[in-house]
Amino acid sequence: MTTKLCKGIAQSATALVVGLASTAALAVNDLPGGPAVNQLDLHPPVTRIASEVHSLHYWLMIVCVVIFVAVFGVMFYSILKHRKSQGAKPANFHESVAVEVAWTIVPFVIVTCMGFAATKTVVAQKDTTNADLTIKVTGYQWKWGYDYLKGEGAGISFLSTLDVSQRELSNAGTPQGDDYLLRVDNPLVVPVDTKVRVITTAADVIHAWMVPAFAVKQDAIPGFVRDNWFRAQKTGDFFGQCAELCGKEHAYMPIHVKVLSKEDYAKWVDSEKKKIAAKADDPSKVWTQADLIARGEKVYAANCAVCHRPDGKGAGPIKPLDGSPKVLDADKLVQVGVLLNGQNNGAMPAWKQLSDTEIAAVITYTKNNWGNKTGQTVQPSEVLAARQQ
Repeated sequence: MTTKLCKGIAQSATALVVGLASTAALAVNDLPGGPAVNQLDLHPPVTRIASEVHSLHYWLMIVCVVIFVAVFGVMFYSILKHRKSQGAKPANFHESVAVEVAWTIVPFVIVTCMGFAATKTVVAQKDTTNADLTIKVTGYQWKWGYDYLKGEGAGISFLSTLDVSQRELSNAGTPQGDDYLLRVDNPLVVPVDTKVRVITTAADVIHAWMVPAFAVKQDAIPGFVRDNWFRAQKTGDFFGQCAELCGKEHAYMPIHVKVLSKEDYAKWVDSEKKKIAAKADDPSKVWTQADLIARGEKVYAANCAVCHRPDGKGAGPIKPLDGSPKVLDADKLVQVGVLLNGQNNGAMPAWKQLSDTEIAAVITYTKNNWGNKTGQTVQPSEVLAARQQ
């Protein structure tokens, strides 16, 4: 009996230790730019507009609380003080000019004061003039495209997608890290103390580009152009997410803005332009299959693996590429058409933003990787011809 009791205590202690260890492993900390653990308040403001929005929020909240307490205080006082059990007699009147005037003028004055207080900030939020840097943000299912249009860095363009490791953690149901489902492969990079104009649009459905620390939230609508701006007052990493329900991968569309010093930003711009120059491929160049596969592996890891998985097996509703009839099809243009135009009503988005060489490379890679041993090679010129049809 004593032996069994000791074994039971030991097993319980072991289970407790394992449970505590698991809890410790899952423990997360506040991100410096937000969000915070169990956060109830707004993100710490990083721009002047965000600070003004915070002040408005608190001031209007106080006004609303005062109105709530006053209205419900009078109501409950009247109910308790003038109830029938206390012998109260109901008043017998139909109209009161004083009451009508009071409940018309008082709310009007309150709303006017609140509107007047908010107007300056709302107008300032839309003043995108004299921007130092202009960036076009395009929402795709389910990633962001960034194009630097004007200012230092003009000509830089890239896609920002959820980091592959984050998607794998989500698929496995094992959330880890302070930036779980917020880490991306290519963050948006901007300099500190610089007015950045953000032009938003979308290629498929409505998205919304939102970074709470900047007090920026702007819908990205297909066929329309909207703009907003921010001026970050300190360096660091700041996070947001798509704030419009844009489809089944909506939860996997984070935003990461990296604010650098002006000196570090200039270095980043120089580095990116060197990368662009190195990637400037001639679509008429004929590649060997081995070189295309090597290039395609990088393109796949950066753009496709987050959904189709590194092993090509897919996940949930995402169809596998390993053994896919369209990948194995003898007509190479079938898969080219999928990447250029998408399929299944956007469930597989179009990838026209990739270069002809990148598309040719990733198709060649998928046709000759895993169990797909087709031996087929797609040249950039074939993709260019299909794009122009």
